[in-house]
Amino acid sequence: MSRHQRRRQSLLRPRRLAAPPLRFFMPLSLLACLLALLVLRGLATNEAFHDSRIAISVDKTTVPENLLKGGPVIDARGAKNEHPVSYHIPDRTAVLSFDDGPSPEWTPKILEVLAARKIRADFFVTGAMTTRNPDLIRQIVAGGHELGVHTFTHPDLVYQSHARISWELAQTQLALAGVAGVHSALFRPPYSSDATAMDDWNYPVIKYVGARGYLTAFIDRDTEDWKRPGVDAIVKAAMPAKPGAGALILLHDAGGDRTQTLTALVQIIDRLQAQGYRFTTISEALGASSATVPVHGFQLWAGKGFLWATQVAVLTLPVLVGLLALVGFLNFGRFALMLVLAPIHARRSKRRDAWGRPVTERVTVLVPAYNERECIANTLHSLAASDHPIEVIVIDDGSTDGTADIVEEMDLPFVRLIRQANGGKSGALNTGIAAASHDIIVMMDGDTVFEPSTVRELVQPFGDPAIGAVAGNAKVGNRDSLIGAWQHIEYVLGHNLDRRMYDMLGVIPTIPGAVGAFRKEALRGVGGMSDDTLAEDTDITIAVLCDGWRIVYAEHARAWTEAPASLQQLWSQRYRWSYGSMQAMWKHRGAVTSRGPAGRFGRLGLPLVVLFGVIAPLLAPLVDLFLLYGVLFGDAPITLTSWGGFILLQAALSWYAFRLDNEKPWHLISLPIQQLVYRQLMYIVLLQSAITAVTGGRLRWQKLRRTGEVAVPVEA
Repeated sequence: MSRHQRRRQSLLRPRRLAAPPLRFFMPLSLLACLLALLVLRGLATNEAFHDSRIAISVDKTTVPENLLKGGPVIDARGAKNEHPVSYHIPDRTAVLSFDDGPSPEWTPKILEVLAARKIRADFFVTGAMTTRNPDLIRQIVAGGHELGVHTFTHPDLVYQSHARISWELAQTQLALAGVAGVHSALFRPPYSSDATAMDDWNYPVIKYVGARGYLTAFIDRDTEDWKRPGVDAIVKAAMPAKPGAGALILLHDAGGDRTQTLTALVQIIDRLQAQGYRFTTISEALGASSATVPVHGFQLWAGKGFLWATQVAVLTLPVLVGLLALVGFLNFGRFALMLVLAPIHARRSKRRDAWGRPVTERVTVLVPAYNERECIANTLHSLAASDHPIEVIVIDDGSTDGTADIVEEMDLPFVRLIRQANGGKSGALNTGIAAASHDIIVMMDGDTVFEPSTVRELVQPFGDPAIGAVAGNAKVGNRDSLIGAWQHIEYVLGHNLDRRMYDMLGVIPTIPGAVGAFRKEALRGVGGMSDDTLAEDTDITIAVLCDGWRIVYAEHARAWTEAPASLQQLWSQRYRWSYGSMQAMWKHRGAVTSRGPAGRFGRLGLPLVVLFGVIAPLLAPLVDLFLLYGVLFGDAPITLTSWGGFILLQAALSWYAFRLDNEKPWHLISLPIQQLVYRQLMYIVLLQSAITAVTGGRLRWQKLRRTGEVAVPVEA
């Protein structure tokens, strides 16, 4: 057997459902990974967890006097934590320090100036900029410069909890380890100034950071170059207050246009060197070993993993944004097609002579049944009220609950009962097709009830000899519960409005098993029902289309079905539907290159079904991921407004669909909750179905537990 044949058999073979705890694991893990990528990207761009608050100086009652009048470097490490000490930069010594980088535009130019004059400096980098510019960090280290930690997202730490402060430091160290294999023991708080600016808010931060092994570096001279006051002003501000006094000078290599900084840097170096100053790093100025130290082992590899993940996140975002745009295009394209084609279909449906001569001859109704004791009596009673002549064949597929006995006890004259060993729905239907006495065959489920006019409305399109099958209008009978109401919305909007659109395009992909009709000739022409897939209704519909028959939608042929009443049952049903539909599409993929009717479906219908039924729903979680990200880390009002606009558009389309179906729109009250809960469940179902198809897991047929509560047609 060839690899192609094995792959085809693997996809078409009935499969076993994953264990309940595992059915959510893979799709939820995938969604969690995507959200993590968004957050990592947000961290790298300083969007996630960004806090722009800046504290205003308060009292200094808790700050020791010696620190307020001391040097710019404060040591609160170890035993010194209770009584921190400060250090001055020695006389005739200057330390150039650069905050907020590295910047791909300005840091390389600053490094060139320093290298040309053989000067080493300190760079207090943020974790966000580090992850985005790893080569520059390596270049800084290679140039003999000293690195310092300036937090990851640059918040004012006086507003942050101890946990947040620790996270800011740890993530920056993780980034440094991944980028250059180093850690740093130097720290500079964002928005800091000289030691005299310490107050009762930021002094505890200094002690907390010191307890974690960091030496805090404030400044002697603040050039305020970030304000771009002019080159002369920057140079003047950098000069020591007293001639010959040591100076720790603050400049910036990121955060905006640093043209003035770059020009001023040259003049600062020249002027201080002319005054006899030497330039060095903070650690060397204090006579200590470098604060930038190499790391090994787990810390190194954890950093590399973090860096790799962050870079993947940054590179992945444009792809995710592109896919999000594709989701929007597909959804709005589908909405547009519905709005254009559904009214045309509705007008056609009002014409009673749309199909030619009225169909009055007797038809066969097939009712495959497996353990339907709760529903079968209601089903047959509804058929007994039919205003169209029918024969009914109930095919009991090895029921173990007495379904066949109930049918026999009812002893309805127009009903034939066929008992057979359990072989599946497709086999039961084929048995019924072989036994059918009439040329038109109606198929319904054993848990469904028809209105008196359903069969008559369903078979009228067969007045056109080109029509080989007709899809009816399946409706949710148990819609009073929240889950039932959600499925009711889905049936009216997602199923029936879709069928109007596909009908006008001539490519209806699925005749619902609850209510559909076929010419016996059309069924025999494609070999009857197939058990290749778990979606025998989609499989047979596509086969009939590809065989050259026309398929239409009869909106007035209403059938009332009992929808799953719990999330567990809903999951089982939709998992089977989704997976079976994928099997059917894969089975008929050859239609894409075929000629004639099959080719038309393959090049029009199949792509539409794949785009609207698989790709768009599979990518739709991106909408919610970006919604969650936008609310948590972005502009929440704009994000929520955009989402609200989408819900309003969905509501408007749903209202229109309800109006076309003569349904009362009050069930749409639950639409927002449906979008938040039910839609996400459907995402996970589809993702799990796709994963099952790719991984070759086994999915078995699952019988839903019925209550028989849908006994009579419900008034719309």
